This record gives sequence, C-alpha cells and structure tokens, in this order.
Amino acid sequence: MLAFVAALSLLLAAPVPVVGPSPSTGVVSGTVTDAETGDPLVGANVLVVGLRGVGTATDIGGRYRLEVEPGRHTVRVAYVGYQAATAEVEVRAGAAVTLDLALEGHTLGEVVVEYERPMIQRDAVGAPMLTMSRGRGVAATVGGVANPMYRPPTDREGYAAVDEVGFKASLDAPLSTFSIDVDRASYSNARRFLTDGRLPPEDAVRVEEFVNSFDYGLDGPTGEHPFAVSTEITTAPWAPNHHLVRIGLQGERIDSDDLPPANLVFLIDVSGSMQSPDKLQLLQRAFRLLVREMRPQDKVALVVYAGASGVRLAPTSDKSAILEAIDDLRAGGSTGGAEGLRLAYQVARQNFDSEATNRVILATDGDFNVGESSDAEMQRLIEAERESGVFLSVLGFGTGNLQDSKMETLAGHGNGNYAYIDGIREAERVFVREFGGTLFAIAKDVKIQVEFNPARVAGYRLVGYENRALEAEDFRDDAKDAGELGAGHTVTALYEIVPVGVEVPTAGVDGLRYQATPALTAAAQSGEWMTVALRYKPALEAGTFSDESVGLEVAVAGEVVALGDATEATRWAVAVTEAALLLGASDYAPGASYSHALELAQGARGDDPHGDRAEFIRLVETARALTSSQGGTDRPVALGD
Repeated sequence: MLAFVAALSLLLAAPVPVVGPSPSTGVVSGTVTDAETGDPLVGANVLVVGLRGVGTATDIGGRYRLEVEPGRHTVRVAYVGYQAATAEVEVRAGAAVTLDLALEGHTLGEVVVEYERPMIQRDAVGAPMLTMSRGRGVAATVGGVANPMYRPPTDREGYAAVDEVGFKASLDAPLSTFSIDVDRASYSNARRFLTDGRLPPEDAVRVEEFVNSFDYGLDGPTGEHPFAVSTEITTAPWAPNHHLVRIGLQGERIDSDDLPPANLVFLIDVSGSMQSPDKLQLLQRAFRLLVREMRPQDKVALVVYAGASGVRLAPTSDKSAILEAIDDLRAGGSTGGAEGLRLAYQVARQNFDSEATNRVILATDGDFNVGESSDAEMQRLIEAERESGVFLSVLGFGTGNLQDSKMETLAGHGNGNYAYIDGIREAERVFVREFGGTLFAIAKDVKIQVEFNPARVAGYRLVGYENRALEAEDFRDDAKDAGELGAGHTVTALYEIVPVGVEVPTAGVDGLRYQATPALTAAAQSGEWMTVALRYKPALEAGTFSDESVGLEVAVAGEVVALGDATEATRWAVAVTEAALLLGASDYAPGASYSHALELAQGARGDDPHGDRAEFIRLVETARALTSSQGGTDRPVALGD
C-alpha cells in the first residue's frame, strides 16, 4: 500500500493588526490545496486541537480563517480522500499567522471517517458563527481499511423508488415526452453519503440531477426564445453499438441588477427534529448568505412552524431585522408542516407584488408528523396553492430522517425547485453563485418532446427523468404542469439510441396481424435522427407568465462523433451519467465502470473556477474505492470504445 505524506508549508507573518477580533486574540488563516494539482480543497475541516474544538471549513477558494487565543496551538486539517495534516503555530495577541497546507491523497484503505459536529458561537458583532467540534464516527478502520459496513443512522430517510424505463422501439413508440428538471438535490445528497465514506441508497440517485449539477459553458440565446438549444451525437461507452444524444438548454443569463424585485417568504421548520447542527444551525448560516445578497428592492417575511405556526417577521427590506429574526430561531416541538405551508402562502398572497417575483422558500428535513403528512396530501395542498402565482423552493437539511421524496413532491408540484444543503458550500452555490436561477424563473411548464426517425433510430431510451415522464398528449396541454427554468439555468438530457441494424434490447410487442411497416416519408429519408420540440410559457413581466405556451423545434442531423472527439460539454455529461448509473445500480449500463468515468471526467474537466468538477472526480474515486472494498468490480472501458 502506498504511503502518503502531507506536504506543509508554514509562513509566519510579521504581527499585523487583526480586523474583527478583540486585541486579546489572534488569527490563523491560509489556504488548503491539493499537493499534486494545486487546486483549492473546498469544505476541508480545519481544527485547532484542544482549544475548545474551535475550527471552520474552507471556502470556495480553499481559504479559512480562525480566531484563537494566544499561545502555541496545533492546527489539524482533514478532508475526505486525503491524508490529514497537522502543524504547530505560535499565536500572539493582536497578530495574524498565515498557515498554508497542501494535502496529498491516499487510497480509501487509509481513510478514517471523521465527523465534525458544528457548534455555534458569537462573533465580534454578536452574529452566530459556525465552529466545529472534532468527533470520530463509530466506524473508523478495520485492519487499516475503512469499514464499508459503517452506516450512520439513516433508517428514517425516505426516497421514492426509481423505476428505470427501458428501451422502446421507434416504430412502436416514436414520441418521448418529459418535463425538464433543474433540481440538484440528488447529487448533493449523494455527495453527503460519499463524504461519509459510504455509497448512497440506489433510490437516492436520480441521474438527471447529477448531470444538471454542473455548468456546461453553453452559449446563451440570441433570438426570441429565453433559452438556447444545442445537441450532439456521440458513442455510448457502456454500449459500444449504441449512440448518445445530448440535448442541452441554456437559459438566458441576467445580471442581478436587471432582475425584478424578489418578494420572499422564508418558511422555516423549527421543530424538534431540526435541533441537530447540520439542520437549524446550518440553515441559519445558509439564509444569512441569501440575506446578504438581497438588494434594496427585495423583501422578506419569516414564517416558522413546529407544533404550531406563526409569523415571526412581517415583510421587510431591513437586512438587520431579517438577520436578527433568523439568529433568534430555536428548535423544539412536533412538525406541523401542512399548517406552516398554508400560513406561508397566506402571507405571500396578502403581500403579493405584481411587479416582483413572489416565492416561498421552505427549509426543512421534511419530517412532518402533525396534520397532513403523506406525499399525496402534500401534493394536493401545493397544487391548490400554486394557482396564486406564488412559486415554491424547497431546501432539504440534515441526515437520519431526511424525507427526500416528500420534498421533491412539494417542489415538483409547486412550480419550484428542490436543493439539498449538505454544507455551507452548497448554500453558497444556491444563494450566491446562482441567485438568479434559484429565485427568478424565465419560463415555466417547460416540456420536451422528441420524435425519432425510424429510418435511422431503431430504438431509444431516455436516461433518467423517470419521475418527469409525460404522456404524448400532455405536450400541448397547457393545463399540464411541468418544470420551470431559472435565469442562467442549464438543463441537459441524454438519450441512448440504437441505430437501425442493431438489435433493440427490449421485448417490444408481438407481431401485428393487420399492420405493416409503413413506407418511409420524405422527412424520414432526410438523414435526420430526430426532432426535438419544446413548449413553454414565457414570462410576460415580473412574476407573471403567459397562459398559453409557445414552441420551437430543432432537427438533429449529422454524423456521430467519437466520444474522445466530442465537445467538453458532452464528454463531461457522459462521465457524470456513467458514474450516476453505477451508483444507482442501473440495469442498462452493462459496460460502465468508475475507471472509465474518471478517465473521461479528468479529460473533460476544463475550466473549473469553483472546483465543482474537481470535487466530482474525488467523489468518483471514493465510490470506486468503496465498491472495490465491498467486493465489486470495475471493468475499464477504453475511450475509443
């Protein structure tokens, strides 16, 4: 087994005045990077050993900052997939010490799973500041190897079953129709499992949410529609005789200064189930990020619910008042989620602003136990409330009792989106980096319908989107609800197609007595593979949308590009899809492997300003190692296949 050593560089800076802390304390700050690539490690845990557990997590630039008491201290840095490192520093009152650390990776067999339990303390101005208390998970290592049987409590987490849709013959079913999906909760939730050193439940993996968790650098729209459509055809690495078609939508990117006012209602779950540090305390920190992004024209009301619901703060633009109300939240009691939703929508309706985007932002673990609580009851409640023109965003928090299926139902039927916040970095992404996409829709009820040309496509299957499937007649039915597209959002879908001449892996239908294969039309002989049609309801002005949908069509033609020669966007999407299929134990990826997904991802990493792609690569490495430790196989696939 390889031995790995942490590379440390320590620079003691000359004493300088410390901004923020009192003159009786000092500051330790610096960056944490990958020793091999120099990339910043985002979310690494930095601890001061023995000093009341004081610590923090690195930001998107790998930076950290700790306020500590004077004296000699041991700073320890830990990050999943890397060898932990320590360094001794001398801290003087009123002075700053710079400590930069570069960590080297290791095999999973050398990983010890560690947990950081957040604690709250107050900063110099009295605002809550998340610090970390170091603790060790119950499963460390067995014989120097991470114990794959380790299972932190998740017995009460709820996931809807993912029923994969198989291949269909183009002559039997020429149309494929589905709603777009911009949710990313499945990816960040799976990241939580992998960071904990375990594979996610199969039903927790929704392929489309993995794929849509990344920015593909696609060109924005230039014409009348609020989004641009791009396509590309390449080879399927897990089925060499099949092809993959990438369909990409890029929403219009709008500067935050040009977005309409936001009229928001924060609906916060403060029930007893939210007491753990990865729930209410992380929630408070996340919402502080959003409040800091608010503009003078934006307003927030705050509604809380536990056994009963109440309005904690009337609509206001006063950031200080909003932050104070958030900081004062305390958890306790049962969970009357339905009552809280009704009250939040009531507040939103009473303060509805026709010139603004009106939205309820629900933050919860989804563990409703008072009043209506079933997914069906929640769906009916939300469908009735969405007619008010108020959108809904759902943010999931916590572990052990996360009700993923319920929160997905709420967002899906409430003209909204669903994100799982596994740490402050994801909160920063949702509320800061993607402020416009999270809060401001540029199109709603966006549907895609693909017609396949039987002259070229013998069969097909849509990869993912199992719970977004629509009937063919729903495409033109403007009463049928579908997904929303936010400002700057990207939507990617992959079809695996079987070219004519290759057997379609499906039972199909029995031969028909009175039917015959129809003669090919002129359009079928055009050489096109398919036509992608889209329908959506455009935004008319702030907060309002047309009642009638508009459409556009894009014909997909051209030659199949070898995967190694495909665009970076396609290669990255295929790499993410391959890894997600493996995590979800797909029945339709017989030749997939983590090794190939890694090779493909490493070659398609491209510009990665926020470290999202580097993080994905590390997660796939963890998944591969975990699979191997549990006796699984990982058959390599060559890029040329």
